[in-house]
Amino acid sequence: MLVDQTPVIIGVGEFTQRSKDLAEVLEPLALMEAAMQRASHDAGADVLPLLDSIDVIQEFSWPYHDAPAQLCELMGLEVSRKNYGPVGGETPIHFIHEAALRILRGESQVAAVVGAEAQYAVSAAARAKQPLPWTAKDPDATLIRGVDYLHPAAVALEVASPVSVYPLYENAAQAAWGQTPREALAESAEIWARNSEVAEANPYAWRQQKFTPSEVATPADDNRLIAWPYPVRMVANPMVNQGAAVIVASLGMARNLGIPEEHLVYLWCGAAAHEHDDYLYRDGYTMARAQEVVLEKIKAQVGECDVFSDIELYSCFPIVPKMARRILGLPVSARMTCTGGLSFFGAPLNNYMTHAVASMVRSLRGRGRQMGLLYGQGGYLTKHHAIVISAAPPAQNRLIDNYSVQAEAEARHSAVPPLAMDYCGPASVETFTVIYQRDGSVKHGVVIALSPVQQRVLARVPASDSASINALVNLDKSPIGAVGMITLGDDGLPEWSLSA
Repeated sequence: MLVDQTPVIIGVGEFTQRSKDLAEVLEPLALMEAAMQRASHDAGADVLPLLDSIDVIQEFSWPYHDAPAQLCELMGLEVSRKNYGPVGGETPIHFIHEAALRILRGESQVAAVVGAEAQYAVSAAARAKQPLPWTAKDPDATLIRGVDYLHPAAVALEVASPVSVYPLYENAAQAAWGQTPREALAESAEIWARNSEVAEANPYAWRQQKFTPSEVATPADDNRLIAWPYPVRMVANPMVNQGAAVIVASLGMARNLGIPEEHLVYLWCGAAAHEHDDYLYRDGYTMARAQEVVLEKIKAQVGECDVFSDIELYSCFPIVPKMARRILGLPVSARMTCTGGLSFFGAPLNNYMTHAVASMVRSLRGRGRQMGLLYGQGGYLTKHHAIVISAAPPAQNRLIDNYSVQAEAEARHSAVPPLAMDYCGPASVETFTVIYQRDGSVKHGVVIALSPVQQRVLARVPASDSASINALVNLDKSPIGAVGMITLGDDGLPEWSLSA
């Protein structure tokens, strides 16, 4: 039986500004305001004065002092609960889930989740050495990145950013799945080409262009390799100016406002878990147990995934949806985004999944009992959160369930190899990547290797060691398990070389 506190999504709004004119580009606060106004218009009622809660997704391109308070002041809103989010691509899903729970408990009536980024404009202004007449940035803003908490050796070897860490999972997983690197690259290219088709048809996508699998996978002047095996077109694109907002309300409030039933989208259930923040202290790189238990929990809540007409699997890099689709039992031909993916739709950093929710809500409205799965992740395959939404109310309210499956994830972890950065001697490749210069040349390789007694070492492979580099980038034979020697370089960092 539906109760007045049943949470429903009543409005979604997006704003994408592609202008290159720095005199007219909007700052993130203005993009948020535009998205909020569009979400209110989408609801078909003046809901903004009724807001009692607002969550602002943490933004990086132009960090403000107290963004939620400044946004409310800009819009003339009196909101009792104002929250600013932590770093994480899953945070929009987390905030929407939590907003739904507060509504269900009667603690809230109308809540908004909103975010925006303007990195394209900020970078363009920096290149032109042109100041932007925007609201002052917070000089004391804390923007946490991987270099702030990952092992110093990872920072020194330049495997402390997403573009260089996700390939470590990609290369380990494809070997575990029995794929050659060439076969794995083809799978990534097929999924990404299909994502580009979705982006081409999405009016809010930053890049509305369809690519073939070959155009995605083949290195070229405009598709240079960044970190093996990923070229530019397989990498999330943060150079965008985009904002999005989602408004959640109680069913009773929605009906009082006269919002038609066919406009409402219900929140059914969800699950969340996380891995260790530092990837060097995880048990392996062929899977993420937190991702596994989150998606399995979703399947248990709704039945098998063939009930989903719409799916959004977070797609910062191919390995994330590739791992997720295997857990869900989806074929490679499945459409894994309703938005276009972070490479083609755009990657407004932590706020991408707010856009994904907006896309899926529009798709689901008026479609009976069709359901959609929204899976977001943050960090380095670290934080995982998924929810299920539908135009039809749930047969039973599973939102009241404890959505954390952290205990289940931790129970599945195996022993973590101890880190031994002073080790020298034989070691086999656990995983690896190769980092490239802008001109396409190799900068250096990086391997995570295991000693004969299962100690873990992070090591450089110098660009001058062509035999080892060539073995790492061989498309027809994975180097996972290959044995080499660890020595210490002139800077004291371990170096790995393939044994003859």
